[in-house]
Amino acid sequence: MARPDKEATVKELSEKFSSSAAAVLTEYRGLTVKALKNLRRSLGDDATYSVTKNTLTAIAAREAGIDGLDDQLTGPTAIAFITGDVATVAKGIRAFAKDHPALVIKGGYMDGRVLDADTVKKLADLESREVLLAKMAGAMNANLSKAVYLFAAPLNQAARAMGALQDAAQANPSLIAGTGASAPAADAAPEAPASTPAADAAEETTAEAATE
Repeated sequence: MARPDKEATVKELSEKFSSSAAAVLTEYRGLTVKALKNLRRSLGDDATYSVTKNTLTAIAAREAGIDGLDDQLTGPTAIAFITGDVATVAKGIRAFAKDHPALVIKGGYMDGRVLDADTVKKLADLESREVLLAKMAGAMNANLSKAVYLFAAPLNQAARAMGALQDAAQANPSLIAGTGASAPAADAAPEAPASTPAADAAEETTAEAATE
């Protein structure tokens, strides 16, 4: 392969490592071309599956900031670069490997970590994104229903109390009249004003004049 072609391949692989949600490295020795096509078809739009050269893959991984893949880059290597749901692709690869023992999972890479073969296989046990989203939506709906009930409960209680008061008032109008403060009687006599020192002195002078 001419050097420009190698540089282009390294650049493409490096971009795939950087843009993918995860990558699964496999050995495909013994698989037919038809089997490889079936594997690619089974992965759908969630991943691309390509045969790569180990030396170029090692360079591309380092350029993408990935260390630790060298041990997995032995023998014929094909990589599934996952751009969709990781669990779904892992399930597909594991199921295909059960039917085609020639496909061997070497390991992989996800979230800044290099994964061994057992860890990649365990990814297949995770629930898919759709299932997780459905569970999350169900939990959110349940919490919203509880919140609506908690907010509505006091209002319902207040409405019932107001309704009961209205029914009672209609049955006995005096209840409403009795709620006001009693008005002072119109014919009540006003209180006498309190006496002052000047008034007391005047009364005493009048009394003395009357006794003379």
